Amino acid sequence: MAAIRKKLASHRVAVYCVVTFVLTWGFWFAVVYPQALPALMAGDNPLGSLEVMLAVGAGMFFPAIGVVVTRLLTGEGFRNAWIKPKRFKGTGKYYLIGWFGPMILVALGGALYFLVTPGSFDPSMPLFKETVEAQLAAAGQSALPDSEIAVMAYAQLALILIAPALNVFTCFGEEWGWRGYLLPHMLEKRSVTFTIVVSGIIWGLWHAPITVLGHNYGLAYPGWPVLGIAAMCCFTMVMGSFFSWLTLRAKSCLPAVFAHGALNGCGNAPTLFAVISNPFIGPAPTGVIGGIGFIVVGVACLVSLKRSGKSEN
Repeated sequence: MAAIRKKLASHRVAVYCVVTFVLTWGFWFAVVYPQALPALMAGDNPLGSLEVMLAVGAGMFFPAIGVVVTRLLTGEGFRNAWIKPKRFKGTGKYYLIGWFGPMILVALGGALYFLVTPGSFDPSMPLFKETVEAQLAAAGQSALPDSEIAVMAYAQLALILIAPALNVFTCFGEEWGWRGYLLPHMLEKRSVTFTIVVSGIIWGLWHAPITVLGHNYGLAYPGWPVLGIAAMCCFTMVMGSFFSWLTLRAKSCLPAVFAHGALNGCGNAPTLFAVISNPFIGPAPTGVIGGIGFIVVGVACLVSLKRSGKSEN
């Protein structure tokens, strides 16, 4: 047993990836796909039902479960788990950057998209209105006045400010895995550039089963689903650079948890105002224009980590 554990301990990154992918993909294929595939075959949105979305969201806990399983299998314990805040007086700014940074970058990317695509902005939030009206019709309820729908929309937008707190548990499920375990263990043997790029691709490929079902990029695009999976890997590399910078600067994955929660809470906000949108372009941060702020910040974070000597071998 000791020999097996020693062997596993020498390949912690591989063990972690295998455990996390097997657990997550096994869950998604066993629980999500039986519900989503009939809708996909019928031409409907496979991720449109509440049950499916809850099941997809439950998959976010498996990277953290993968950490627990891997630490037990390799016998490394939980002493340096990259959770507990360290030197908070000096690192508190990274928690603030994680909380508010994504909101600012999403707003900037959305604003740029609307500036370069005249006529695509509608302050009445047509997408939100359409969604609410469809939900009311499905429930057999009468339509609401536009003024009431507008109040609902702006109330929802206000919740963005506390999105990191609302999403803290699910996002901790991912970030303790990707930034609290995979990142520092890869940096033990690899350069920061290699680590950011490869861990970002791993994170993107982890999403592949739900990207196939339309997560983030939908279904109606040429090259489905390969293009969507490739775009997701690019997106996660950029986000991963930002989140890794927060984690390494704070010596804790918690700022990345807040940043991930903020991104999940506000990422789709610009699309509420869009008459025309494209997930590969904008105004959502998954697009090249909508995500331009994150791209610039991601590159800057990578350069910053390299200059500070974060394991650039």
